[in-house]
Amino acid sequence: MKYLCDSAALIEGKSIGFDVDALKVLAVRRAGQVYVYANRCPHRGVPLEWQADEFLDASASLIQCATHGALFLIENGECVAGPCEGKSLRAIECAEDTRGIWINPAARD
Repeated sequence: MKYLCDSAALIEGKSIGFDVDALKVLAVRRAGQVYVYANRCPHRGVPLEWQADEFLDASASLIQCATHGALFLIENGECVAGPCEGKSLRAIECAEDTRGIWINPAARD
């Protein structure tokens, strides 16, 4: 597992982008749970954010692709609206402990 960030850096309802071992990821905290996905839209393979660390829609309840407007559920990465509806973001294995948030970038599908 690779260290991603301090737990306090990822606040509720916010997102952060990271580059870990040449893998671009985004992390979101929702209802206290951390979710990490590859920062890549399944439609065209483009990064999702519209500016640094801005991956969420206006309500902060969905991940939104800035290029196509596709909307993804935070809890499982499933696209619920847009050109890639029915596809999903690629989840990255993650864990949180007293030292911070960790990911396993090698666990790729």
